[in-house]
Amino acid sequence: MKAIAPGKLILSGEHAVVYGAPALAMAIDRSAQAIVQPNDTSNVSFTLRDLGYSESFTLRALRDLRQRVGDNYRLFREGQLGIREVLLKPVDLFQYAFIMCLDGLHITLEHGLKVQLFSNIPIGCGLGSSAATVLSEMRAVGHYFRVDFRKDWHFRYSLDAENMQHGRASGVDSYISLHGGCARFQNGEARSLPLPTGPLFLVQTGLPATSTGECVVEVAKHFERTTIWEDFSAVTTDFEVALVQKDLDALQRAVRRNHRLLCRIGVVPERVQAFIGDVEQAGGAAKICGAGAVAGENAGIVMVIGKTPPLALCRQYGFEVVAVRGEPLGARIVG
Repeated sequence: MKAIAPGKLILSGEHAVVYGAPALAMAIDRSAQAIVQPNDTSNVSFTLRDLGYSESFTLRALRDLRQRVGDNYRLFREGQLGIREVLLKPVDLFQYAFIMCLDGLHITLEHGLKVQLFSNIPIGCGLGSSAATVLSEMRAVGHYFRVDFRKDWHFRYSLDAENMQHGRASGVDSYISLHGGCARFQNGEARSLPLPTGPLFLVQTGLPATSTGECVVEVAKHFERTTIWEDFSAVTTDFEVALVQKDLDALQRAVRRNHRLLCRIGVVPERVQAFIGDVEQAGGAAKICGAGAVAGENAGIVMVIGKTPPLALCRQYGFEVVAVRGEPLGARIVG
């Protein structure tokens, strides 16, 4: 059984969405894929093609891992562990999601399984790679066992798994990957919006030195109880109006304001700020589209709204322009 789920791009409201402010996000034409097949042994094997990883586990070992990860998350919530210590290696997230899904749906294995996972979504750069991979895995497992796996179950289970990686996931990654298209997302509720059709370019500034979870924790230390999230909300509302009206000038103004707010909360490294300043001087607008970074020089993906891609600036900074389009479809079975 093969399933795919798209990545996501936050157009406005990253970080703020964690505190109940709205965010606008769209699915993109990059996806994660999962293939579930019977195994010759009684074990469950996981293969992550992109990481060159392959290993088999008994159900008991997977349940032990789920218990251990859950205990680590509790210690994180109590301030006794860092978020990077909840999951010790990348595959832990997908093993946790698998056994949570299997036991949550009361599925009994009569034979072993092979779970293959791969993705063309850049990892760790703010495009929702982990949520898409988890959802493709859950979609494939549910369909393999012919379970009527409702979308609200998908959302709840994938959000649980995302918390293990990000600490306090907003749910926007899971929602957009599950449903596709473009939406305004706030406090677990979403309203559909038209997919953007204007000149939108993604620039890869490099893998951030800090994870999404670490950024969220650091921002919370200084800004959780401030009013800055009201400023983010106002920018997102202006962006939404401009998006619906297809007003390029208004979109650029909203993006510039959003960028300055992200700089205020400390998630835009100086080198990326310099690049965005040069984009603005050339008549464009740009902002980070994920958690950014609270250390190092890289910030993952930067969204640029302008009439032409910033090719010369990217060459100057050593960045890469990533081609991307909106994706109307969410997580689904493809074979």
